[in-house]
Amino acid sequence: MGDVASQNSWKTIIGKLRVVHDDRDEHGLIAALSAPQAATVLGFVNAHAMNLVAADADYCKALSAADVLLRDGSGMAILFRRIGLAPGLNMNGTDFIPKLLAAFKGRRVAFWGTQEPFLTQAVQHSETVFGVQVVSVHHGFAEAEAYIDLARQLQPALIVLGMGMPKQEAIAAQLAAQGGPCLIVCGGAVLDFLGGKVTRAPRWLRRLGGEWLFRLLKEPRRLFMRYVVGNPLFLLRTLFCSKATLGAAQRSSRSV
Repeated sequence: MGDVASQNSWKTIIGKLRVVHDDRDEHGLIAALSAPQAATVLGFVNAHAMNLVAADADYCKALSAADVLLRDGSGMAILFRRIGLAPGLNMNGTDFIPKLLAAFKGRRVAFWGTQEPFLTQAVQHSETVFGVQVVSVHHGFAEAEAYIDLARQLQPALIVLGMGMPKQEAIAAQLAAQGGPCLIVCGGAVLDFLGGKVTRAPRWLRRLGGEWLFRLLKEPRRLFMRYVVGNPLFLLRTLFCSKATLGAAQRSSRSV
């Protein structure tokens, strides 16, 4: 739990995290991400991701290959404070990705992930609300080559992957190695949210950092290991963090 390999993996990811300090900083990030000059991967790092990083070296490699990593959730805020750093804004994908979709209004977008009917519903919602042009739709259970072929053929400006961890991060890294200017977003359950499969917690509960509890109550069987087992494990791992080592890693990270 506190072994050197896990510590090094956490240090690698923390060193790449882009802290968003305020609304102005967020607006600048949206502007940069919506005008990619090359294939650009955006990922989100929450407590579940950090547990996977500690246990899976391949996942750590794929996640750390992302061009921009953002802090997601109250667990990561706890970790930041533990190592003596301000956590900035909570940049969870469920809130941030719709803002990116709005920035891509009128442009070519691909939705790859989840399953029907939620995928089609996510497309309809996004075209109506955000004005994007969805040019490619595919469920999230294919092999990587299927998505690479679609990217080559259709050349979307934005690709939203809704496949969950760790698959989406591995596919994002492969897409980035093959493609031209494009933003590739590791979106987790965002297509399920946009498609109406998953509902948001009340705003007051979100402000308190308790959306994970709301989701657990809605899907206890599927999310038991992630939250009931995973959250305490994450908190236990934070106790083994070296403040000097991990803090230095974050302070030396580059702003994107």
